[in-house]
Amino acid sequence: MPSLVTPAIAPGSLAAWKQPVLVREHVTLRPWATDDVPALVAAYGEPDIQQWHARSMTPAEAEAWVAEANAAWRAETTASWAVEVADELAGRITLRLDLPEGCADAAYWTRAAHRGHGVASSALLATAEWAASAGFRRIQLEHSTRNPASCRVAERTGFTAEGTRRDGALHADGWHDMHGHARITGAPPPAPLCR
Repeated sequence: MPSLVTPAIAPGSLAAWKQPVLVREHVTLRPWATDDVPALVAAYGEPDIQQWHARSMTPAEAEAWVAEANAAWRAETTASWAVEVADELAGRITLRLDLPEGCADAAYWTRAAHRGHGVASSALLATAEWAASAGFRRIQLEHSTRNPASCRVAERTGFTAEGTRRDGALHADGWHDMHGHARITGAPPPAPLCR
């Protein structure tokens, strides 16, 4: 059935580009490579990453994950970057893309050795700015209400708290309420709500 609304971002407009490398402050975001597999496996072995992202990863799964991340860029469904600091894998940031709606859903993690150094904030801000320049109107994210560090990252980068989705995600330790945040291109952020 044909839509009566013109897509916010024309299909094919991202796949025509090579996925960009983004640099902000001391952080470099680049497409995933096969060389990242050992560090990716190690990252998903960290307890905090397992807690908030509810998975572990074998080398074979990591290889498939890297291949899927690169294929998803070409399919215009996801943009996923390895986050590097001083040539070391420090984190990951991914945007699930909805071109017709001009909306992207962000998800990120930072390895334990790199937390508290602005890595997640720099990566989130770099991807939000890229998404806005690519025509996305709304960039949104969710995090567990039990994860105040993620809430601080969202607020520092201009993502406004929009509310709480009760029992919004199932983790290994049970159901978690989820805070929703969004950054709207061209809209000034209101006062923060999270504490």
